[in-house]
Amino acid sequence: MAAEVVEALSDGAPVVALESTLFAHGLPRPRNVEVARELEALLRAGGVMPATVGVVGGTPVVGLSAAEIELLGGDRVAKLSTRDLPLAAARGAHGATTVAATAWLASRAGVRIFATGGLGGVHRGASETFDESADLPALAHTPVTVVCAGVKSILDVGATLERLETLGVSVAGYRTDRFPGFFVADSGFPVNWTLEGPDEVATAMRVRDELGIISALVVANPVPEGEQLDPAWHDRLLAEALDAAAGRGVHGQAVTPFLLDHMQQASGGASLEANVAAVRNNVLVAAAIARASATR
Repeated sequence: MAAEVVEALSDGAPVVALESTLFAHGLPRPRNVEVARELEALLRAGGVMPATVGVVGGTPVVGLSAAEIELLGGDRVAKLSTRDLPLAAARGAHGATTVAATAWLASRAGVRIFATGGLGGVHRGASETFDESADLPALAHTPVTVVCAGVKSILDVGATLERLETLGVSVAGYRTDRFPGFFVADSGFPVNWTLEGPDEVATAMRVRDELGIISALVVANPVPEGEQLDPAWHDRLLAEALDAAAGRGVHGQAVTPFLLDHMQQASGGASLEANVAAVRNNVLVAAAIARASATR
């Protein structure tokens, strides 16, 4: 753990974790490192300590240094879910942590809130392939609050929501009754609960802890409508990307970065800007929640 993160936690100051796979595998170089720095700067400007999570030389780190962010954002590094952490340690590998691994490590370190882009979930055709992100079961037993723009729209959103319900993960829209779809503000699915501000989220977090509930709270925060992809265009881009992935036999952990890259190329960078806008917005909301929960 970075010394400044330890100090902030000891002082009861607000801290927000950030996921390294977001910039290591979700954004093109060199923009990815620029965005990683920008997100940390947004938190610091709001009086919140950033704690970017990753693995350096096999060692999990909560609070990556600027040089470590540069390292993980350079040449391709391993994409590490929770199951991969001991294996990366054995090999002394560098790696970027997924939502699952970030949630686990942040929780172990005492960081209760983290911000990301979109969650992983149930992949299309999962009834045949059983392809489901490890993010979902990880959130079932990790008591963190995740601020996200819903789940990535490349997934089976309806099936993902069903799985989250089955796993006992609390899901609430942030000032919306619609579940966001990462690049778009509305995935087409409703949410049962809406939280209207950081104080309500902080209350939900406190009550969850008092009740001994060990699952996550997902705060689904839509990308601002003025910065989303046009929904009809998004649907066409997604259909083309799915066809391309199927044609090339892409599967497993490679699917998400392939689809995101394909959509970015096909949209002339518009999907990248919607992605960055969603993440930036999530970081600002996470910062407000962290400040509200730190006062309780």
